[in-house]
Amino acid sequence: MTVQADIKRTQLYNLQMALGARTTTFAGWEMPVEYSGMKEEHISVRTAVGLFDISHLGQIEVSGPRTLDAVQLVTTNDASRLTDDQIQYSLLCNPSGGIIDDVTLYRFNENRFMFSVNAVNADIDLSWLKERIGDMASVVNLSHEYATLAIQGPLSQQVLQKICDTDLALIKYYHFTISNITSIKSIVSRTGYTGEDGFEIYIPVSAAEVVWNRIMEAGKDLGIKPCGLGARDSLRLEMGYTLYGNDISEDTTPLEAGLERFVKFQKKTFLGKEALLTQAHEGIKKRLTAFEMVGRGVPRSHYPIHAEGRKIGEVTSGGHAPSIGKFIGMGYLETPFASIGSKINIEIRGKMVHAVIVPTPFYRRNRE
Repeated sequence: MTVQADIKRTQLYNLQMALGARTTTFAGWEMPVEYSGMKEEHISVRTAVGLFDISHLGQIEVSGPRTLDAVQLVTTNDASRLTDDQIQYSLLCNPSGGIIDDVTLYRFNENRFMFSVNAVNADIDLSWLKERIGDMASVVNLSHEYATLAIQGPLSQQVLQKICDTDLALIKYYHFTISNITSIKSIVSRTGYTGEDGFEIYIPVSAAEVVWNRIMEAGKDLGIKPCGLGARDSLRLEMGYTLYGNDISEDTTPLEAGLERFVKFQKKTFLGKEALLTQAHEGIKKRLTAFEMVGRGVPRSHYPIHAEGRKIGEVTSGGHAPSIGKFIGMGYLETPFASIGSKINIEIRGKMVHAVIVPTPFYRRNRE
């Protein structure tokens, strides 16, 4: 396969090829879309355990005596509420309230934080952060130092515990610790993008293949499967999680995307605050809305959404939900049409196919 010179590959590319991965280009990276099959990998994560290479994500460290002030300025959430070894989902917004990126923010201590950012925005975020807070704190790109793996599913703790020297049961959701995995110093966080229990692991790039192989070996008797971006996408869609570039962008705001719980207006200031306050006061004209197909058809990104004989929005994400056996999607609708239970039509190849507005998540896991 010929790959353009500017297409990047993770440290695990050769191993992935040996495992029979089918690849795709995503955000400038050649990444596995599937190994044994998207549906099989999806079900494995829901019922047992799966392992993903997510080394295409970026990591940006912000440090120094004024770090908290700097982070507070550029994020919509309230980073002052974080304690050491805690993680927070947050958003970076431009002055107009448009979403530059959605991120997870790691607090090591009051003088050191780390952003985990989307691959498509890694370089943009780095430049943007340096421009906005570079005079307040040190902003350093760590992406080249880390390989990142996600082990996800109800058996993920059982698998990872075999090769980790920390009691993983002590790590709460959206917290992390520094631990040794197969004697390799790693950041282990209880986070994920699948809706299942699981961990995301930051390890030195040079150790990526060793740690991958040890995790696969540890999970062999529990049915672990290597998983690609296809299953990652269907898993996140079942949870109603947004994907940057599809469901959120600089053309959408957190309020329109249903992410207002991550916008803390009580903060003294943050970029985009005034614009978002104005929008909240004037009212939201469009909303990201979830739907299930009633008629036969697969909703895809950019398909028009109709009601009352006219276009009222557009699909941003859609596809099959293996866990519930339905075709589902999300899209922005004019606010009056976004009520739960409302009937809409998705235009699929020129035909109007019935769908109904539903709440998210589409799938709810058994937490017992």
